[in-house]
Parts: sequence; C-alpha cells; structure tokens
Amino acid sequence: MGRPDLNRRQLLATLGGLTVAGSFGFAALGTGADALASGADTRVRYWNLFSGGDGSNMIAMLDAFRAANPAIDVKDSTLQWGNPFYTKLAMAAAGNRAPDLGVMHLGRVTGFSPGRLLDPWDVELLAEYGVRQADFNPGLWNRGVIDGKLYALPLDVHVQLCFYRKDVLKKAGLLGDDGRIVPVTSADEWFDMLKEAKKATKKGLQTIGLWINDQNFQWWFFVAFYTQLGGTWFNADRTEVTFDTDKAVQVLQFLRRHVTDGYAVPSLASVNAEQFINGAPFAWEGNWSLPVYSGAGLDYGATPLPPVFGKQATHAESHSFVLPHQSDRGGATNEAAHRLAAYVVTHAQQWAAGGHIPAYTPTLSTPAYRKLDPQNEYVSAMDHQATEPKVWFAGSTGILAQRIGPIVVSSTLGSAKPDTVARRMRRELTTLLAMKNPMDGRTAAQGGTAA
Repeated sequence: MGRPDLNRRQLLATLGGLTVAGSFGFAALGTGADALASGADTRVRYWNLFSGGDGSNMIAMLDAFRAANPAIDVKDSTLQWGNPFYTKLAMAAAGNRAPDLGVMHLGRVTGFSPGRLLDPWDVELLAEYGVRQADFNPGLWNRGVIDGKLYALPLDVHVQLCFYRKDVLKKAGLLGDDGRIVPVTSADEWFDMLKEAKKATKKGLQTIGLWINDQNFQWWFFVAFYTQLGGTWFNADRTEVTFDTDKAVQVLQFLRRHVTDGYAVPSLASVNAEQFINGAPFAWEGNWSLPVYSGAGLDYGATPLPPVFGKQATHAESHSFVLPHQSDRGGATNEAAHRLAAYVVTHAQQWAAGGHIPAYTPTLSTPAYRKLDPQNEYVSAMDHQATEPKVWFAGSTGILAQRIGPIVVSSTLGSAKPDTVARRMRRELTTLLAMKNPMDGRTAAQGGTAA
C-alpha cells in the first residue's frame, strides 16, 4: 500500500478529535535505562500510556521480561494518556521516528491508517513466541484485523461493571445463597432491586453512581444497552447509517429513569467512588476501579452491567500492542518487539491484578486467576463485549465519543427529551460517516479503512 504524505494539521485534527490544543511538549516519562543494558545485544523502544496501578503492573511485567531475556534491553516510556499520546505516536510514525513497539486502544486502530502509520504483525513470528489466534476470543482478535492483516495484538479487555456492596445488599435481601447479587433480566427487575437497596442505604448516600454528567461513561453505558437491544450503527460497507432511534429511545429512557426516580443524584455525580466507599449500594464503573475498592477493604462484588433488555452485553475496550510504522522495520529489533509483546500477553496474571481481563484465554483457566475475586465474577464479560462500531472515528477518546457523549448526557440529565436526542444522535452519525479520515490518504468520504 502506498504511503501518501501526511499533513501535520490533518494529523493533529484527527487525533485530537478535530480540536487538539497545545503543542508537542508531551514529555516521555521513561523508566528504562538510557544506555543499552550491560550484555544486551538489542534494544526495543516501547511507548505506552499506563500510569498509576497499571503503570506499576506493567513495569513489573517488563522487569520479568528483562530478567528472562538479558540480551534484549527494553527502553520503555510512559506518555500522557489520551489524545496527547495518540498525536505523538502518529507524528513519530509519519516522521519515521516511531518506537519499535506501542500500545493503542483497539477501537482506535481502524482510524490510525493501518499500512501507513502502523505495520502489520508477523503472525508466524508471534506463534514462535507462543501467541496464536486460537488462544483469543475470536471477536476480540478480529477487531485488530484490517484488510486481512493483524495490526493490533490484544492485551486485555476492560469493561464497564456493576460494583455492589455485599453488606448493603445482604441487609436488603438482594444476595443469593452464593453470596453474590441476585440476577436480573429486565429493567423492571433492576429498578425493583434499586428500590429495595435504597431502603437499606444510609441517609445522605445515593443508591447508584453512574456518572450521569460524564460524556464518556454515558456513551459507554449507552453502547452497552443499545447492544443488548440488538441495535446496529452502520451497514457492512460503512456507507449507510442503520442506527435505530426507537431502540435508542428505550436506552435513553432507561438511563434517565435512574435520575427521575431518585436513585442517581446529579449533585453527587462527581463523587461516585467516595459514595460507594461510604456505603452506596451500587456504582457503575470501569474495572480499573477495582484496586481502589479493594484497597479500601470493602466487602463488595462486581458483575457485568445488568442484562436489562434480555441479552448479555457490557461495554468493552481493549489495550493492544501495535507496531508503529518504521520504513526499515525488520531484523533483530523487530523480532525482539514481537518477543516482548508476546511475553507480556502470555504472562498477564500480573495485569489481571488491575482489574483487566487478560486477552490470552489460557490465563483465564489457571488456578491463580480463578482465585482472583471479584475478577472471577465478571470474567464472562469476555464473551459478550459491546464495542463501538469499527470505523475510523471510534475508540477511546475518539471523535465519536466526543460528539455523541454530550448528547446522551443531555437526555440523562433531563435537558433534552429522549426522542429528540435519539434523532440528534442519528444525524451526528450521518455527519461523521460522511467525513473523510484525514489519515487514510484516500479521496472517498467513507468510513475510513475498510474493516
């Protein structure tokens, strides 16, 4: 595939959701040694976006790799999460200054111009290092495949969960004999559960925290429940919008009801974690909140979002390894990059401590993983992922969430009616589908690189 020159303004516009501010002062917070490690023959430059607990877990995994592979020096750098990371990665690839290995949210891969800004993985080489397609959820693996080539190697699945306080739910009679939340299969059952939980909740606490004023969370929750209803976004060719406004209204009304019935309180929306720690029965959060709640010593559980529309589906994204484009990619350094990515993917028990579900499925059946609580309670989310459509403007911190998320919030908070919001969502999807991906080097105003 040819590589037409990329315009700097185009890159900035696309990766920043068309509104990137600031400059390229994105300092890399390196943890690897600047000099080649003693005795190492090859260096792998690795950029990632992991901080906090994830950052600590990643460093531990890299240190284990270094110990097992002394001939390979890993120079890892942690960059600012979000659009700054993607912008810097794109500009480095376009300018032939890319690292040997990078991390990317799987939903962003389609828009990152695979074949121009990303190089494909050598699946035969990955197999030599123990990574094979058969060891991954088929849908997850295929999300990284563009035009028949693998451009993203999944590391994990991170999902939206329903965290619940076992002590409060036990008082409300909402725990089963197994000590876990009783299952619900409809919206009515869910609101009946909230009603009973509210009776057992201490005064001054909301019943559920669901980030009602946050555009990202509201978008993620919408994706989950719209998927439960079997809703679609675009046709197979990404040439027509198939968004179902009737289904969208059902979801919007469901989210809004949490506020109108008094279970989610707008003034407390920014302190969901504190509310849950202080005794609120429920919190809808990403699995990355698990270390916070475990660290607080809570008696809690976590399940995928409730199947209130009859079908299991919870919003999911994934961290994946990618090969940023290098004009001279190959040789020992490229092989070392493959070895490093394969090692981390196949040794992801440490990664699971942060709440993420390892993408490498053999890990999920190990005794060590099965003992993890509450990870073992929501591991089934791997098999019913609700993901954003595979289009260039989707993915974490992408244009789709920036455009649609605030519209969903307007419905949840009550500043716009669900039917009006659903129509606005469809119009926005139509506008986005007609836009050209500035990075794909093509002239057709379609949905970007074919999936």
